[in-house]
Amino acid sequence: MKKIILASTILVMVSACDKSQDTTVTDAAPAPAAESTAHQTTGPMSFFITSIGAGDGANFGGIAGADEHCQNLADDVDAGNKTWRAYLSTTGRIYRKNPQNNAAAVHARDRIGKGPWFNAKGELIARDVEHLHNNNNINKQTGLNEKGEMVNGRGDKPNQHDILTGSRPDGTAFSPHVNFTCKNWWSNDEGAAAVGHHDKTGPTEDNWAKSWNFSHFSRGCSQKALESSGGAGLIYCFAVD
Repeated sequence: MKKIILASTILVMVSACDKSQDTTVTDAAPAPAAESTAHQTTGPMSFFITSIGAGDGANFGGIAGADEHCQNLADDVDAGNKTWRAYLSTTGRIYRKNPQNNAAAVHARDRIGKGPWFNAKGELIARDVEHLHNNNNINKQTGLNEKGEMVNGRGDKPNQHDILTGSRPDGTAFSPHVNFTCKNWWSNDEGAAAVGHHDKTGPTEDNWAKSWNFSHFSRGCSQKALESSGGAGLIYCFAVD
């Protein structure tokens, strides 16, 4: 009997010892998750409308020249540490007899990064590409140039609310059979360009008149033609990083 009692006592002591050495933490609070950039409401400038055009109508020297224009203006206000891209599309080319010369279209929505984007005052423009093309926050008060200044809109003199895009409402390029990009941003004469209204106002209340990226086509590609319909050869610039 004494042996049985002694054995039971040893087992109880061992069990208690094991529990005293258990260092498992079961009630620790989980580490806080990092704030998602998709929910940021303010941030450094990553969007602007150019304060000036290229000076040669819609001829930027191609889409690469338009990117350089964005980059140079950003440099002027100490924002050149980012990579800037013009919100412009280019149409592709199809050569049935010489398919090796085919060229793919470039879609504005695919070349501007993922967002979010903020204006020069740190105000949210769009959380991401989908938000940009569906109920974004671009208007006359928020569609600022790189200096943080408002861009003239409908009712101002001169009206400069026609912003070159060469894009459809969803940010994609037009068919290769039409020329709505002023010959892919090489023309200062022939052709036309799709433009949007940054102030989202127009002569009517129809959706086309209030579109930021596709309201109508320009009357030509020269500086004079762009100005005649309420433009100045301005473009949207977005930081991709």
